[in-house]
Amino acid sequence: MTESPDRVGRALLEARPLLAERGVSRHAEGSARIALGHTEVLATVSVEHRVPAHMRGQKEGWLMAEYSMLPRSTQDRMNRERNLQNGRRHEIQRLLGRSFRSALDLKPFRNQTLIIDCDVLEADGGTRVACVLAGYAALHDLSERLISGGALRFSPIVHPVGAVSVGLVGGEIRLDLDYAEDARASADLNVVATADGRLLEAQGGAEAEPLDPELYIALLRAGITGAASLLAELRRQIG
Repeated sequence: MTESPDRVGRALLEARPLLAERGVSRHAEGSARIALGHTEVLATVSVEHRVPAHMRGQKEGWLMAEYSMLPRSTQDRMNRERNLQNGRRHEIQRLLGRSFRSALDLKPFRNQTLIIDCDVLEADGGTRVACVLAGYAALHDLSERLISGGALRFSPIVHPVGAVSVGLVGGEIRLDLDYAEDARASADLNVVATADGRLLEAQGGAEAEPLDPELYIALLRAGITGAASLLAELRRQIG
């Protein structure tokens, strides 16, 4: 079996190189751009002075996330995602929203909505976990700007969050699958976890044959460890 070029020289439980930069947008209240291997994502945070109907009269704000892939983020051009009923898109947006709402204290944003837009500029596997990392970096950028501007005294980030994919390829547990590995994985998970190793979200499972529970737990543990490691590197780069 031909090995993925991205895996050559990289250990099975080693993530791809991560490059992160925050404050990349002149207009957004918070922003970040990350590259995880050949997957690249831009995330921006916008603050709207209104909340959805179900949050009116509450003592905290709201957060929502949107996800999109640019037409040439993939090898062949894909159509623009004008169809709001796209199931995959909704699934990823729910993952992102739940992850960031778990990470953030929304009380300082009463009567406000934070909208995190995650746009995939280039895709080579792991786009949703890259969006978690980029979105967290953009929230950190927002927090630093609000503190430096005197709008907040303390960071609203309660739980720094990281994410990574993990899968079973050729009977081996591998971290941070690129597209070629993901396409032949017999099982895969997208894991979102906190800096101290607590689980926020796990999406995925067996692709073909049923998966033994012990193996699922091993995949999950590898993902939690890998997510925390990527998060540590991200935090080192964004300050």
